[in-house]
Amino acid sequence: MEAGPRDTAPGGDQLSADGPETTPDGVIADGPSVDELAAQDEAAEVQVELRPQRRLRIWQLAPIVMLATIGSLMFAFPLFFEFGDGGAVVAMLGLLISSCAAGWGLMAARRVGYTLPGLPPRGSGRWPDWRVVGAYVVVVAAVTVLAVWRVARLR
Repeated sequence: MEAGPRDTAPGGDQLSADGPETTPDGVIADGPSVDELAAQDEAAEVQVELRPQRRLRIWQLAPIVMLATIGSLMFAFPLFFEFGDGGAVVAMLGLLISSCAAGWGLMAARRVGYTLPGLPPRGSGRWPDWRVVGAYVVVVAAVTVLAVWRVARLR
């Protein structure tokens, strides 16, 4: 059958002006019955998120990973090979770059909605547990003290 303009001649197939034929109770004749619709309303509703999931993209992660790698190598090589007087300076600079990359990564993760384990999601209105915050502070302080102590021993 060839596609063309609608046949509007008398006796031709025509749709009604208001759409398909409906039954008196407003349900389309070829659709579900009123009882089926009521049963569907009582069943569990399925909600689907229409917005795409927020994730860290490769262009966000690549500079963070590169900075962390460079900083880690700058920190590790002077400590491992014990360069002369300049080794402590290079190691501290590497520690600084690594710390900046870690902070940058945390901020990027927070922007897309990730949180550290044990902390409430952003915008939830809940306060973080002081024990979890205290544990994070103790761990960061211990790592910092150990790193600075090790670099100070290079001199």
